[in-house]
Amino acid sequence: MFYNKSMYLCTTNGKPVWKGRTQRLSTACGNIFKHQQHGIYLMEQVKKLVETITKGIQEKKGSNITIADLSGIEGSICHYFIICQGNSPSQVEAITDSVEETARLDAGEKPVHVVGLTHAQWVAMDYTDVMVHIFMPEAREYYNLENLWEDAKLTHVPDID
Repeated sequence: MFYNKSMYLCTTNGKPVWKGRTQRLSTACGNIFKHQQHGIYLMEQVKKLVETITKGIQEKKGSNITIADLSGIEGSICHYFIICQGNSPSQVEAITDSVEETARLDAGEKPVHVVGLTHAQWVAMDYTDVMVHIFMPEAREYYNLENLWEDAKLTHVPDID
């Protein structure tokens, strides 16, 4: 048994079929297999993280929240994109801080990487299985991430007044 972070689990043909967080793995016949039911547990954790991140966004009045479910798309870089916007660079920073704190306290998760805080026009937070994109309205319209994955199921979260 061993532990590994962000490891690809492989089939007998060697193609990557699943990417996950730190988890307990076993080896058999030179191939790597996840323990039964671990995938179900992982997806429950990921869904909880999505809910927690959404809560963090809403606490700082982030608006136009869209959740793109990429879990059924082969070759996607993560399971979910969460896309939202703030109305000023300072609000984008506040949303970023809120997401980071809420995810740490409520889900025990820290981002692997955060980029874009220098100008706060587009901040990307990488939680391995969930990518959070916090935009200023102009940048969001220009990059149009919602349409990047045409097969993704989009969920629009109502704004909280």
